[in-house]
Amino acid sequence: MRAIVTVNGKDQVGIIATVSTLLTLHNVNILDISQTIIQGYFTMTMLVDVSQADIPFADLSVALEEAGTKLSMAIHAQREDIFHAMYQI
Repeated sequence: MRAIVTVNGKDQVGIIATVSTLLTLHNVNILDISQTIIQGYFTMTMLVDVSQADIPFADLSVALEEAGTKLSMAIHAQREDIFHAMYQI
Protein backbone atom coordinates (compact mmCIF):
# COMPACT_ATOMS: atom_id res chain seq x y z
CA MET A 1 0.00 0.00 0.00
CA ARG A 2 1.17 3.52 -0.72
CA ALA A 3 0.43 6.67 1.25
CA ILE A 4 0.84 10.43 1.02
CA VAL A 5 2.64 12.19 3.88
CA THR A 6 2.28 15.97 4.11
CA VAL A 7 4.35 18.26 6.32
CA ASN A 8 3.53 21.96 6.83
CA GLY A 9 4.83 24.63 9.17
CA LYS A 10 7.49 27.18 9.94
CA ASP A 11 10.87 26.18 8.51
CA GLN A 12 13.48 24.89 10.95
CA VAL A 13 16.51 22.63 11.05
CA GLY A 14 15.84 18.88 11.09
CA ILE A 15 12.39 18.54 9.55
CA ILE A 16 13.36 16.16 6.76
CA ALA A 17 15.70 14.25 9.07
CA THR A 18 12.98 13.77 11.69
CA VAL A 19 10.35 12.55 9.24
CA SER A 20 12.66 10.32 7.19
CA THR A 21 14.18 8.80 10.34
CA LEU A 22 10.75 7.96 11.73
CA LEU A 23 9.75 6.34 8.43
CA THR A 24 13.01 4.38 8.30
CA LEU A 25 12.54 3.09 11.85
CA HIS A 26 9.22 1.57 10.76
CA ASN A 27 10.49 0.13 7.45
CA VAL A 28 8.62 2.64 5.28
CA ASN A 29 10.22 3.40 1.91
CA ILE A 30 10.14 6.94 0.47
CA LEU A 31 9.22 6.68 -3.21
CA ASP A 32 9.04 10.36 -4.13
CA ILE A 33 9.44 13.65 -2.32
CA SER A 34 8.75 17.30 -3.08
CA GLN A 35 9.49 20.16 -0.74
CA THR A 36 9.55 23.92 -0.86
CA ILE A 37 10.04 26.87 1.44
CA ILE A 38 7.95 29.98 0.84
CA GLN A 39 8.72 33.04 2.96
CA GLY A 40 9.89 30.89 5.87
CA TYR A 41 7.13 28.28 5.66
CA PHE A 42 8.05 24.70 4.85
CA THR A 43 5.84 22.35 2.82
CA MET A 44 6.73 18.77 1.94
CA THR A 45 4.76 16.02 0.25
CA MET A 46 6.03 12.45 0.21
CA LEU A 47 4.77 9.35 -1.57
CA VAL A 48 5.71 6.37 0.60
CA ASP A 49 5.37 2.61 0.43
CA VAL A 50 3.98 1.28 3.71
CA SER A 51 3.48 -2.32 2.57
CA GLN A 52 6.48 -3.52 4.62
CA ALA A 53 5.83 -1.29 7.66
CA ASP A 54 6.34 -2.97 11.02
CA ILE A 55 3.34 -1.19 12.60
CA PRO A 56 -0.26 -0.71 11.44
CA PHE A 57 -0.89 2.33 9.24
CA ALA A 58 -3.06 3.98 11.91
CA ASP A 59 -0.19 3.77 14.41
CA LEU A 60 2.26 5.17 11.86
CA SER A 61 -0.10 8.07 11.22
CA VAL A 62 -0.29 8.82 14.95
CA ALA A 63 3.52 8.63 15.26
CA LEU A 64 3.89 11.14 12.43
CA GLU A 65 1.34 13.49 14.00
CA GLU A 66 3.19 13.26 17.33
CA ALA A 67 6.48 14.07 15.59
CA GLY A 68 4.74 17.07 14.05
CA THR A 69 3.57 18.25 17.46
CA LYS A 70 7.16 18.12 18.75
CA LEU A 71 8.26 20.22 15.76
CA SER A 72 5.25 22.57 16.06
CA MET A 73 4.23 21.46 12.56
CA ALA A 74 1.33 19.63 10.96
CA ILE A 75 2.26 16.16 9.70
CA HIS A 76 -0.44 13.93 8.24
CA ALA A 77 -0.50 10.60 6.44
CA GLN A 78 -3.30 9.37 4.18
CA ARG A 79 -3.64 6.20 2.21
CA GLU A 80 -3.05 6.97 -1.47
CA ASP A 81 -6.48 5.73 -2.55
CA ILE A 82 -8.25 8.02 -0.07
CA PHE A 83 -6.05 10.95 -1.11
CA HIS A 84 -6.99 10.43 -4.76
CA ALA A 85 -10.69 10.03 -3.96
CA MET A 86 -10.69 13.35 -2.09
CA TYR A 87 -9.24 15.25 -5.04
CA GLN A 88 -11.04 13.53 -7.88
CA ILE A 89 -13.61 15.57 -9.78
